[in-house]
Amino acid sequence: MEAALLVGIGGAVGASGRYLTGVALDAYPSSITTVTVNVIGSFVLGLLTFAAVGSDLALFVGVGVCGAYTTFSSFSFQTVDLWRRGRPGYAVLYAVGNFGLAVCAVAVAYLLVG
Repeated sequence: MEAALLVGIGGAVGASGRYLTGVALDAYPSSITTVTVNVIGSFVLGLLTFAAVGSDLALFVGVGVCGAYTTFSSFSFQTVDLWRRGRPGYAVLYAVGNFGLAVCAVAVAYLLVG
């Protein structure tokens, strides 16, 4: 039960952070917000993983906060929507760029604490 509570509270923090990031980046296309949260979330999860934090912190931040903050569903929708609107090149660039930047963020986290 304690683990579920840690994840739930972390999820509330992450979801609120995701919303506030969207508000802060409102002047930009929604795809910029999605890339931003995915890269930040990947970096934070990488830091947690490579720093070998305790299980409670991993549940709270890793599963809860990062799980709710990042957004694979928005990324997936935006990729398909770009393709649907006749912009297949942008769709591929967006998908590859989003994935590549998130992987780079994890690699930077590893270099910092791994």
